[in-house]
Amino acid sequence: MNSELTESPVVLFVDDEPSILSALRRLFRPQGYRVLLADSGRAGLAMLEAEPVDLVVSDMRMPEMDGASLLEQVRERWPTVGRILLTGYSDIGSTVAAINRGQIHRYVAKPWDDRELLMCVHDGLERRRLEQENRALMQLTRKQNDELQAFNAELAERVRARTVELEQVNAMLEASFAQVQENFLLSINVFSGLLELRGSDMAGYSRQVGGLARRIARHLDGGAMLEQDVYIAGLLHEVGKIGFPDAMLRKPLSTMSSEELTLYRRHTLDGEAALLPLGQLQRVARYVRSHHERIDGKGFPDGLRGEDVPFGAQIVSIASDYHAAQAGRLSLKHYSAAEAQALVVGGAGTRYEASIVQAFELALDDEPTEKPQDRELPANDVAPGMVLSRDLLSPQGTLLLAAGFVFDERVVRQLREFAGRHGVKLSIHVRPQDGPAA
Repeated sequence: MNSELTESPVVLFVDDEPSILSALRRLFRPQGYRVLLADSGRAGLAMLEAEPVDLVVSDMRMPEMDGASLLEQVRERWPTVGRILLTGYSDIGSTVAAINRGQIHRYVAKPWDDRELLMCVHDGLERRRLEQENRALMQLTRKQNDELQAFNAELAERVRARTVELEQVNAMLEASFAQVQENFLLSINVFSGLLELRGSDMAGYSRQVGGLARRIARHLDGGAMLEQDVYIAGLLHEVGKIGFPDAMLRKPLSTMSSEELTLYRRHTLDGEAALLPLGQLQRVARYVRSHHERIDGKGFPDGLRGEDVPFGAQIVSIASDYHAAQAGRLSLKHYSAAEAQALVVGGAGTRYEASIVQAFELALDDEPTEKPQDRELPANDVAPGMVLSRDLLSPQGTLLLAAGFVFDERVVRQLREFAGRHGVKLSIHVRPQDGPAA
């Protein structure tokens, strides 16, 4: 007989003692179950054939057919029906046999505790309900999988039909993103030059720091993201000095007064605060804040020590210290390139990690593998379609246009007007255009 779970669960009790069956009926009828009673194993099997049953509760000791044999047949013929055995303490061997042969779900010792028995039956019915739901879900899953496979086959055909179109769109998006990134970096270059307009001796300093920081990161195999972050941090590491008095901007660190030193020590915090609103520059802002930290804990503003000093901040710190020493920013003395290098190398293990110092020395030896195939032209000879092969700087050293820019008529006209209005000679290096105009 089919034994799918019914609305009112059906429980079959099998015991050869009428008093036991009566007690079980009195206990379980108030629970909302449909209670069936059988006084032998054979009678119980006959009821299973005639009635839908969810759970069988059988006594162990019965004449002709004991509980273990009954539940074994229930398992073989109605495997989804729950099985519970009532057994005495002296029947442990028979109980083990029932577990092995009938694979019973639970057994309850006689005399039983009503609450325990009620809970066992409830748990057995709940288990059966969950198994039935699981089987139904498995059937539904198989059906849906078949439908999904058919749908996927149709979808794959549609995808193939649009692949070429999507590839074209992706190529356009990549080109647009690259252009946005290029414009973003150009904007940062221009922004970094604003501070340098306040002093002729500052021109180009931030780009030197950014370029060296990027080469150091490349020798450390830090990846493209680290290279770009330290490059931008190098360009912007002094943005917090925007509020310094002009005289203080040109003053070497060793000659500053205590009040000036207090203001100087705040520029990293002000620089971070200026960059934090830009989500793309969160790591850069952290490097700007920490580029005066030292791994021996004697830096500022937070006194970080060891690995707590950001890797990128140390890279920017080395590049900045190297160029600052030569520019006379650290002391009245202007260090030579060799002296500035020795100053940085001497800070290995106290100011900077030794591995970064080693990468710094390698970066100093970098030489362009190929000289640019370009030519220098005056502003009046630049024509639309030409490509700027080197950064175009103003006489004060600020960036006007970045290498790779493709001249159009508007920019050519503005360039000529700029040169004529200021009466300056611009060093414009160009090469022929080798691709679509930017």
